[in-house]
Amino acid sequence: MRLCEANRNLLLLGSFTLLSLAAAGIVALLDPAPAPANTAPRSAANQAPAHRQAPVRIVGTPFVPNTNPRQR
Repeated sequence: MRLCEANRNLLLLGSFTLLSLAAAGIVALLDPAPAPANTAPRSAANQAPAHRQAPVRIVGTPFVPNTNPRQR
C-alpha cells in the first residue's frame, strides 16, 4: 500500500504535531507548581518613613504623547 506524496506530507505533519503535543504535555505534568507569592508586608527597613519624604514638585506641562505624527 503506497501513499501519494501529498498524503505523506500530511501524515508527517500530523505525526510531528502529535509528538510535539505529547512532549509538551509530559513537560507540563512534570513541571513543579510555582511557589505562592509572599503576602507578608515588607519590613520597615525596606520602606522609607513617611515623615522623611519630601513632596515632589512638577515643573512644566504634563507630557502628552503625539499619537498622530502628521499633526503637530
